[in-house]
Amino acid sequence: MHPGRSSQPWPPSTEPCHSAPQPMPPWAGPTRWGICSAGKISHDFIIALKTLSAQEHTVVAIASRELAHAQEYARKNGIPRAYGSYKELARDPDIDVVYVGVINPQHLPVGRLFLRAGKPVLLEKPLGMNAAEVRELVQEARASNVFLMEAFWTRFFPVSGRIRTLLAQGALGQVKMVRAAVAIHMSNVPRLVEKDLGGGALLDLGCYCVQFACMVFGGEKPQSILASGFLHETGVDETTSIILNYSRKRQAVLTCSFMVNLPNQAAIAGTQGIIEIPDYMSKPTDMLFNGERWECPLPPPSQPLNFERDTGLRYEAQHVRECLLQGLKESPVMSLADSELVASILDEVRKQLGVKYTQDQSS
Repeated sequence: MHPGRSSQPWPPSTEPCHSAPQPMPPWAGPTRWGICSAGKISHDFIIALKTLSAQEHTVVAIASRELAHAQEYARKNGIPRAYGSYKELARDPDIDVVYVGVINPQHLPVGRLFLRAGKPVLLEKPLGMNAAEVRELVQEARASNVFLMEAFWTRFFPVSGRIRTLLAQGALGQVKMVRAAVAIHMSNVPRLVEKDLGGGALLDLGCYCVQFACMVFGGEKPQSILASGFLHETGVDETTSIILNYSRKRQAVLTCSFMVNLPNQAAIAGTQGIIEIPDYMSKPTDMLFNGERWECPLPPPSQPLNFERDTGLRYEAQHVRECLLQGLKESPVMSLADSELVASILDEVRKQLGVKYTQDQSS
């Protein structure tokens, strides 16, 4: 126990880190996934699905702009159908939901394609390049009466669920301060540094910190936003610090960068205690509450992953299945309002830094 910190009840160590599966209707077969884009994150999403029951999740089709690439993914992963265009995937009648893992500037047109085809969509973050694109996708989903969720996988890790429970119980007293940092040295990765690819540390890394603050403060809009940082020679943001001030003297201090490595930690400090995520705050498997550790390890992957801990994508996939079986059109954990709030904060930060994308000109 840390000196000076009050003791709070903590669940016994025998309590399982995963909640019990929700009872499913007897008619419910496996959720049939279509995978849009045969890139690195799509590969890891497929591997993550394999850590779940085949009676609940199956991949039935994958699409890429290059048919040969899709066919290679299908062959390696036992996927029945491969398409050389996203439109073919949108027309497949045997798909319950589409996971979209295309690059950032394609999120709006590709997401819109599937929504208009009546396909529920799990769309990688950021949902859009700016708040205007996010609003357009939200409006499209509601007009089509189709499920849409931004794939902020962090929200669905058991650690995040435990944090929300502790906050709801008032275990920290009044939360006064949030701190979060995600910094990974990736200045040699084109999608991070090229504007045309939707680059920048904010859209790739900093958004995790912003969504964390939004989760902790219950979706409240900050009273003020102060950002300071540096731009890369290509014009995207490379290092940024953000201060979000909320009502009742509450504050979030957030940092992101693709120029250096940081421990990627987070903390929530209240008048009666503190929650700490010691590392990997965007994909947390352990946390400390007033010094006591709680862990929820990930299952091992059946194949090598492109990114560390990506079997954690299983949690958002399972959540999507539960939403679809309940007939929901959006997630109660990562709502469309949450996505709009995160995007609006990122817009203001980029405005203060002087980062402008082609997509901003029409917004």
